[in-house]
Amino acid sequence: MRRFPDPRLTGLGSGLFCGAVMLLLGYLDVLLFGSSFTVYGVLYLPVCALTAVWVREGDLLTAPVVVPIAFAVGVLPVAGGGGLGGQLMGLVTALATEAGWLYAGTLIAALVVVVRRVRMVARRAAARRRPY
Repeated sequence: MRRFPDPRLTGLGSGLFCGAVMLLLGYLDVLLFGSSFTVYGVLYLPVCALTAVWVREGDLLTAPVVVPIAFAVGVLPVAGGGGLGGQLMGLVTALATEAGWLYAGTLIAALVVVVRRVRMVARRAAARRRPY
């Protein structure tokens, strides 16, 4: 029977994973769809969930922090613009206009982290009550 991968990423590893995947998806979006923010936003949501699921228990609080940063990193190729000024203007505009996707992904990551944290605390409490 095959199991799903169950990696455990550190806080830094989860940031690198999420940032690299979003950058790759940003370039893939530009290549296939010609800078579609909707496609990018839809692809962002499962990456947020995976990042929150795969982060180690000790680094749970980093997941809701790194996913918005990864959104900003990945939106760079999608935002377009010529030159440094155009690129910066495209980034700021994309972050302002696509804030719904940004908030939704951050909320997904935060909810997954909260559920994992509650389960971890309950497991530890049950282990303490268990007689030896």
